[in-house]
Amino acid sequence: MKGNHTKKVKHINNKTLIVTLDIGKTVHYGYMRTPTGAEVKSFPFYNARKGFNELWDKVCQFKRAQGLKDIVVGFESTGPYAEPLFHFLRKKPLHLVQVNPLHSKKLKELTGNSPCKTDKKDPRVIADIISLGHALTLVVPEGAAAHLRRLTQARERAIQRRTAMLNQLQHLVFVLFPEFLNVLKNVHSKTSLYLLQHHPTPQDIVAVGSESLALILRRVSRGKVTRERARQLFEAAQVSVGITEGRESILVEVKHLIAAIEHEDHLIHGVEEQMNYYVKQIPYSHSMLSIKGMGIITVAGLIGEVGNFETFSTIAEIMKLAGLDLYEVSSGNHRGRHHISKRGRALMRKLLYFAALSVVRKKGIMHEDYQKMLARGMPKIKALVAISRKLLRLVFALARDHTVYVNNYCQKSTLEIAA
Repeated sequence: MKGNHTKKVKHINNKTLIVTLDIGKTVHYGYMRTPTGAEVKSFPFYNARKGFNELWDKVCQFKRAQGLKDIVVGFESTGPYAEPLFHFLRKKPLHLVQVNPLHSKKLKELTGNSPCKTDKKDPRVIADIISLGHALTLVVPEGAAAHLRRLTQARERAIQRRTAMLNQLQHLVFVLFPEFLNVLKNVHSKTSLYLLQHHPTPQDIVAVGSESLALILRRVSRGKVTRERARQLFEAAQVSVGITEGRESILVEVKHLIAAIEHEDHLIHGVEEQMNYYVKQIPYSHSMLSIKGMGIITVAGLIGEVGNFETFSTIAEIMKLAGLDLYEVSSGNHRGRHHISKRGRALMRKLLYFAALSVVRKKGIMHEDYQKMLARGMPKIKALVAISRKLLRLVFALARDHTVYVNNYCQKSTLEIAA
C-alpha cells in the first residue's frame, strides 16, 4: 500500500496543466486549463477504453503545445461511475485529486452569477476550486484493505436488503396472523422463519395441535421457546382475526421473502468469513482487536474505510476523514455549540457509533467515561458521539504504534511507580 493519504493540494505551479472531469454514467466531460488562462472548452468522451485513450491523447497534445511539465486531474467525489476512469489514470504520470461536491455547489453561484448546473459548466467550476487550493489527493485502498472496503460495502448492502424484506414479511404476517408477533416478537428468529415457512396461517397452527406445536418449537428453538409460549401461540391461532380472502396469494410472497432472507443471511455469513481472512493480513489488526468491544466486523470496516492507518500522521487528519471533526458557528459575543462536521465517510461514523454502544456497557472499557458525561448533563447521543471520537483516537494510537490495549493502563503505571 502506498505511503500517502488524503492531503490538500495547496499550490498549483506555473508549469501545471489542470484537467477536470465531470463524471457521468456513459459519457464524461473533460476540460483543460493552463496557469496563463489558455483553455480547451468542455468536450465529451465515452466511459470506455477508447474514450479514455482519446482523453489521454488530447491531454498529452495540449500539454506539449503549452510547454507544461505536470498534470493535475481533478473531479468531484462521486459514485462508482468514476472508478474505471481513475484506475486508468492512476497508471499515468499525473496527480489525481478530488473536490468536495459542497464546494463546487457553492462556487457555481459565483460563476456567471447563476445556479445553472450543466455538464459543460461543472468542469470549469472544479478547475477554479483546484486553482484555489481546495482539492484533496485521491487515495485508493490497495491489497487486503481494498478487499475489506468492498466486503464492508457488500455487507452493508446485504443488510439493507434483508432489513427491507423483513419489514415486508412483518407486514404480511400482520395481515395473515396478527397475534403471531405478540407471542414470537422477532420475525427474523430461526423459530419464526421455520413456522412461517411450514405453518404460516392460524389454521395451520391449529391443525398441528397444541402438543405437537410445543414439540416442534422446542426442537427448532433448541429449548428456548417454552411450552407456555407454545400454548399461547396455539390459543392465539384459535381466535385469530387474520384474513382468509386472498390468503393463498399472500403466501406466495411470504415463501419468496423467506427464501430471499435466507439467501441474504448466507451471503452475509460468507462475506464475514472473507473479512476475517483479509483482516489477518493487516499487520496492525491485532492491535485494534485487542480493544474489548471491537470485533472483526468493526475492525475490518474501519480498515476498509481508512485504507491504511499508518499513513496518517495526526489524529486530526483521520478525525476529519470520519467526519467527526468539530466546528462551531460563533459571532461577536455569541459562542456557538460544537457539532461534528459529518463531511467524512458516513459508514466509518456508523461503525464507530455501534462500537461506542459496546464499550459503554457495564464493565465496558469506556463505561465510566460515558457515565461521567451523562452526569455532567450531556445528552446520550452526544455522549456516544464523544465516545466515538475517543475510541477513534485509541484505535489510531494502537494501529500507529503496533501496540495492544491494556485496561486501566494509567492506574497500573501509577502502582508500578509507587512500588
